[in-house]
Amino acid sequence: MNIKHLLLYLVVCVTVASCTTAKDIPYMIGIDQMPADVLNATSALKDPVIMAGDMLQISVTSSNPSAPEAVKPFNRGGYMSAESGVSMNTGSSDQNNLIYYLVDSNGDIEFPTLGKLHVAGLTKSAIESTITSQIYPRFLTDRPGVEVRLRNFRVYLMGEVGAPGMYTAQNEQMNILQAIALAGDLNLQGKRDNILLIRTMPDGTYTTHRLNLNDKNIITSPYFNLQQNDIIYVEPNASRARSSWSVPPALTLTVSSIGTLISIVTFVVALTK
Repeated sequence: MNIKHLLLYLVVCVTVASCTTAKDIPYMIGIDQMPADVLNATSALKDPVIMAGDMLQISVTSSNPSAPEAVKPFNRGGYMSAESGVSMNTGSSDQNNLIYYLVDSNGDIEFPTLGKLHVAGLTKSAIESTITSQIYPRFLTDRPGVEVRLRNFRVYLMGEVGAPGMYTAQNEQMNILQAIALAGDLNLQGKRDNILLIRTMPDGTYTTHRLNLNDKNIITSPYFNLQQNDIIYVEPNASRARSSWSVPPALTLTVSSIGTLISIVTFVVALTK
């Protein structure tokens, strides 16, 4: 084999090795062929479980339109009329900051009139029921409306995505595909069959899970729907890893020196002939 053929062979080998196969690119291969009963059994959205560090917006509304001020002691920054849906400002210059409740490291919030409430590990609906039962009928003659909203539902995407960063969901729900779409999709060099999901549990511990976006069954996975503070890391595939490999400076210098030496020796030999 001459030098020309050897170089051509090496170029072909490198090109083939660096290519990503077409079967590794699509998401949820064959999902359109899944039976309807399987699709209908997909993982249902669950109410977020509150944990330390969460920011809650809690509003207590009056069911009696003639006495909206009755719920005033249970609201930060104002009170709500359930009939009109209008917030009555109590004069605060920064009401938006006052209506948020930060869950402290012990999992508690300081609630007006009721004092300290432990909310970590509870769902939003459970917190609503707890507050309602402590207000009515102890303080109010009419059953109030209580709404809890999670203001910091956010996930983080890292690695081989178009735009790594933090993404929030105002409606408190997001699945893995929606999160990837927000981040500008995966790069072609990202591993679709081995996505790492790092999840923070209500007690502050972490769990890890691997997701295969090529597999149509991901839609039935309990990890398809994300939770607040989930971290998604997309690893580079072999092609990306090879392209990012660099020659150490010391080796580059050595090779350069050897090349220079060979050139000098060749020149000297040519002169002595």
